[in-house]
Amino acid sequence: MDTVLSLMVLAALVLIVGALMLWQRTGNRKQALLMLLLAVIALVNVGIWTVPDASGDAPLDKVEQGAS
Repeated sequence: MDTVLSLMVLAALVLIVGALMLWQRTGNRKQALLMLLLAVIALVNVGIWTVPDASGDAPLDKVEQGAS
């Protein structure tokens, strides 16, 4: 699961860089904004899995405890 979350963060960073490059080179705002939106969605998903709740447990920790 850690590998998947790491890849999602890397993909989000690549999407952000790609969106900025696309916007600068071609001026295509719609596709660049959609790429940025996808990056934000990926980062929010990573945050949902890793940020602890009020009890101090992150959903990722609960999944890993259940698997072992």
